[in-house]
Amino acid sequence: MADETQAKAPESSAPAQERPSSGPERSSGPERSSGPGGGPGSGPRGPRPGGPGGRGKFFRRKKVCKFCTEKIDAIPYRDVRLLQGFVAERGKIVPRRLTGVCTTHQRRLTRAIKQARNIALLPFATRH
Repeated sequence: MADETQAKAPESSAPAQERPSSGPERSSGPERSSGPGGGPGSGPRGPRPGGPGGRGKFFRRKKVCKFCTEKIDAIPYRDVRLLQGFVAERGKIVPRRLTGVCTTHQRRLTRAIKQARNIALLPFATRH
């Protein structure tokens, strides 16, 4: 009997050591792999071109106010060609962040566009 208990002990520990893993071990924390490239500026497809640490593929130039550079103080509401450049094709006024116009000139531009609309020089909206 003593021999049987000694023989059984190694057998019971042997299957525990040879247990095959059923897959990758998972951690309980919210740890994610950031894919190839790693680091804080990378996503699932690798590092982003405009992320931290890199300038990116394209350099966006700072927009300058057209009216400030050409020293145009008063924006005439009768100048339809000038105003059409700041109105989208649907008739909306294009915002400052897209045109690069400074705040004071954007206000004057908006007032001129609205005056031109009221006297039918510019359309309020396009037909669909």
